[in-house]
Amino acid sequence: MAVRIVADSASDVSQDIAKEWNIDIIPLKIRFGEEEFLDGKTLTNKRFYERLIESDELPKTSQISPADYEEVFKKAVEAKDEVVCLTISSGVSGCVQSATIAAGEFDGKVHVVDSKQFCISYFILVEYAVRLRDEGKSAEEIAKEIERVREKSTVLSVFDTLEYLKAGGRLSSTAAFVGEILSIKPVITITDGIVEVIGKARGSQKGNNMLISRVRELGGIDYSMPLCVGYTGISDDLLLKYLEDSKDLYEGDIADIRKVSVGATIGTYAGPGAIAVAFFPKGV
Repeated sequence: MAVRIVADSASDVSQDIAKEWNIDIIPLKIRFGEEEFLDGKTLTNKRFYERLIESDELPKTSQISPADYEEVFKKAVEAKDEVVCLTISSGVSGCVQSATIAAGEFDGKVHVVDSKQFCISYFILVEYAVRLRDEGKSAEEIAKEIERVREKSTVLSVFDTLEYLKAGGRLSSTAAFVGEILSIKPVITITDGIVEVIGKARGSQKGNNMLISRVRELGGIDYSMPLCVGYTGISDDLLLKYLEDSKDLYEGDIADIRKVSVGATIGTYAGPGAIAVAFFPKGV
């Protein structure tokens, strides 16, 4: 009996990577006005950011329905597979409820895990689940291990603009105006499944420095576990600048670090120009 890994597009695992890993990524739906798209399938990240910049209103995402999960679970179970389904954090989405409802139809063959993460800290949990599957672990063992390490999965990000946080109601107009005037770059993480601002840097260089300092404060990176970096927008120039600035943190060649295009789930509020690093601190 094989194990099938299922996750959703809020993990920023692209459909191409999903094929490489032999897993299922269920797309969230994204609406720009009256137009609806499937994240990563009928709307690429590149086109998403073009639309985001062009649009007068922020897009909206909708959670995956129980029926969508059930369709994927049914195919796996009919193929005699067990399923481990990781979902976007319950702190920002109801996907875990939808997946749990669908899983109830399959007599314990589907194990649903709330990742408590999204964006690239969710990505590295999915990658870890794939590694465990390839090591021959059972679905139950994989689910328990992901639950053990999920809160250790760490993301640190610097946003380049406050415009989209303001438009999404996450920041007052006054605070955004003052922040833009002073070139304030918020530094964020995910705590207890929701976004937390952990610092504010004046300028991109100080933002990069704050990321570097924070990684060190957390004890450094466990290189035996998955690691990736990500960027929002069309260009990865700011990410490459961060990697060059922080190369002393990383073992080996920084060119070998997996670089991920961050999609709509966080991109809607970050806007273009954000950078992020996701890792497991030493001692996990």
